[in-house]
Amino acid sequence: MLVLKIIVAVAVALAMLRMGIAILRMLATPLPEPPPAGELRKVKLQYRCSLCGTEVRMTVATDEQPDPPRHCMDDMELQLTEE
Repeated sequence: MLVLKIIVAVAVALAMLRMGIAILRMLATPLPEPPPAGELRKVKLQYRCSLCGTEVRMTVATDEQPDPPRHCMDDMELQLTEE
């Protein structure tokens, strides 16, 4: 009975050690390279939150018509499109 408890304790300790090492490896992985400068497009869009009134100006995006940002758990409304 004592041998079984020791075997289980060693197995649990090894499992915890492997999980800890895996977590440390994920934290040590460097961030990916930023996209090349040509992939981002210049836009001039202004959004406003209909609930609290917060305004956001978007100057670069991956699309010409990006999805609106979210604020107060709701999509912001497009206010102004500058040409």
